[in-house]
Amino acid sequence: MYANVIEKPRSPRLGTGQHVLVVVGDPRETELLSTTLGLAGYRVGTADTGAEGMARLVRHRFDLIVWDSGLPGQDTLARGRRLPAADRPPMLFLATCDSLQALVPELGPGTEDYVTKPLRIAEVLARAEVLLRGRPGRNLTQPSYGDLVLDDATCRASRGARPLDLTPAEYRLLRHLLANADHVLSKEQISRYVWGEYRGDQAIEKLVSRLRRKVDQEDPALIHTRRGFGYRLGRGDG
Repeated sequence: MYANVIEKPRSPRLGTGQHVLVVVGDPRETELLSTTLGLAGYRVGTADTGAEGMARLVRHRFDLIVWDSGLPGQDTLARGRRLPAADRPPMLFLATCDSLQALVPELGPGTEDYVTKPLRIAEVLARAEVLLRGRPGRNLTQPSYGDLVLDDATCRASRGARPLDLTPAEYRLLRHLLANADHVLSKEQISRYVWGEYRGDQAIEKLVSRLRRKVDQEDPALIHTRRGFGYRLGRGDG
């Protein structure tokens, strides 16, 4: 389905911590994009509907949106384009060849671009790099949530003054939960991000349990289970 899925990024760290929101309905495309953009140095959040993508855009600040132009309910996209310029990140559209005739005339010069499906990862990374050029990166070394702080330069984490002794898999899980704070991640999403493949529920549950024991030794608890849905990092049980 995808062209050149195994392509390697032409630079190991294209991103400088910019926050990218991937709004795509196909779980396989979401997995491919979030994993590749993450490996390239970007912080990645995901949404699988236009309405959810707009809700995340209102709550959080993103530097780039990757938007599937084939999603239903494109009125949400029109609302997003009416956001004040200071709050409106550049957009990279994923389009089929059949949709280009309607899409291309509406693109804003310098702030919107597109790639065609089947996706070519090298092209996605190149277009993202151009759209983000000149935009300052976020502080890659200090992503945080409350008193939880991660250092991506050393792959270490702390909760307040207490260091967390995390394994590589635990750090990747915590990083993925933090990048999607207040957003439920399914077991499959977590498994494929942490290990690059799907592993059984028991493997994920054991990993989450170990991480929770290390992170949630003080209040408030930050790692929560949504029965039947997955896991979420945030405050409260909502």
